[in-house]
Amino acid sequence: MPKAGFTAIESHAIRFGRDGEWYSDGERIANRRIADLFSRCVRRASDGGYLLQMGDERARLEVEDTPYVIRQIEGDRESGLYLVLNDGSCEALDPRTLRSGEDHALYCRVKQGEFEARLLRPAHYALARFIEVDADGRFRLWLGGSYHPIDAG
Repeated sequence: MPKAGFTAIESHAIRFGRDGEWYSDGERIANRRIADLFSRCVRRASDGGYLLQMGDERARLEVEDTPYVIRQIEGDRESGLYLVLNDGSCEALDPRTLRSGEDHALYCRVKQGEFEARLLRPAHYALARFIEVDADGRFRLWLGGSYHPIDAG
C-alpha cells in the first residue's frame, strides 16, 4: 500500500504541487478526502514558509508554486467573478491582484490578500473569456464596468 495513506503527518515529506495535487513521500495522494483535508489545514510558518497543521500535529510543507490553486471561475463580468479554491472555499476575484507569471500562468491574491494562488487550466480558460488585449499589446480584464490591467511579472 502506498505511504500516501499514512497515520501521522510529521513522519512524511508532504508537498503541494503546482498541479494542485498533494504528495506524500513523492507519491500523489489519491484519496480526495485526505487531499481536501490537507487543503484546509495550510498555515503560514513563522519563517515565511508553510505548515500543514491538523490539531496538535504539524508538518513542514513544501509548496512548489503557491499554497492554493483556483479550480474554477464562476460568475459574469457585470456581477463579478468568483474563485473556487482547492480548499473548497469560494471568494470574489480582486482583479487588481491578477498577474501573469512564467509560461503565461495566471495568479491572483486570495484569503484577504494573504496568499497567492495559481489558476489551474480550467479556471485560466474560464477567465480568458473576459480578457482582452489593449492597443499597446497588454492584457486587461473587463469586469464590473472597468478595465483592469494584468501585471506581467
